[in-house]
Amino acid sequence: FEAKYSRFIPDSLIGRINAAAGEEWTAIDAETEGIFTLCDQLRFMTHGAFDPTALPLIQLWNWKAQPPVLPDAAAIATARELVGWEKVQRRPRAVFLPQAGMCLDLGGIGKGYAVDCVAQLAINFGLRAALIDFGQDVRAVGQPPDKHAWHVGLEDPNAAGTCWNSVAARDIAVATSGDYLRCFVKDGRRYGHIVDPRTGKPVDNGCQSVTVLAPSCTMAGVLSTTAFIFGPEEGLRLIETCTGAEGCIITEKGTHETRRFQNYVTR
Repeated sequence: FEAKYSRFIPDSLIGRINAAAGEEWTAIDAETEGIFTLCDQLRFMTHGAFDPTALPLIQLWNWKAQPPVLPDAAAIATARELVGWEKVQRRPRAVFLPQAGMCLDLGGIGKGYAVDCVAQLAINFGLRAALIDFGQDVRAVGQPPDKHAWHVGLEDPNAAGTCWNSVAARDIAVATSGDYLRCFVKDGRRYGHIVDPRTGKPVDNGCQSVTVLAPSCTMAGVLSTTAFIFGPEEGLRLIETCTGAEGCIITEKGTHETRRFQNYVTR
C-alpha cells in the first residue's frame, strides 16, 4: 500500500500522477478508482474540508522548516490556485491533473483505508479477534479472549505519551487527530500542521485533539480531522450526522463530546 499510494515515493502511483500534472493522463486500476470515488463522497460530506489536492498548501506551511517561514498572502493565493478536487479530471481507468504543480496526497484517508484493508484480511482468514494499530488509527475486530473489548488509550494533548482516558472498542475503529506534536512557533504564535484547504491556513480554533469512533477507520480518520478543522460546535454536529460515529473534541477551554461517547469510555 505504501509503495503504491505514498506521495513520498517518486515511482508510486501517486508519485507518477503528480509528476504528470499538466502534461499527460496516468493509468489507474479499479482499486484506485474506488478510492477516488470515496474521495468524492468525503469531500461532499465535509463541505470541502477534506481535499486530496491540498498538498501545495500543506507544503507551503512546512512545520519542519528551520527556521520556520510564514508564507505571505500572495504565496497562499498562488498555492490555492492549485487546490481543488473538482479540478481533477477523470475517465475510466485514468486520471489527469490539469495544472502543473497540482498534486495528490491521500494522507487524509490512506492510513485509515489501509487499516480497514488489513482488518478485512484478518476477517477473511477467519480471525475472530484482532487489533490493527497503525498509530492513532486503530481498528478492533471482535474482542480479546479474556476481556469484553479491546482497551484503546487516548493520548493527552497536554502531556504527550500519557493517556487522559481510554475507550472500550469492539468491532469499531478509533482515530485521533491533533496538531500538538507537529507544529512550529513563529513570533510567539503557534502554527499546527493541519491546514484548512478552504482558507489556505493552519487551523486556529482552539482545538487540541479530536477522537472519533466509527464503523470504519477510513471514516473515523476523516471525521476526526474534519471535526478538528470545523471546531467543537460544528465538528460535533458533523460526527453526530454519521451513523455509528461518536466523538470527543478537546480544546484549550474544555472537553466536548457527542451524546453517546461516554458509552465507550472505560471505567
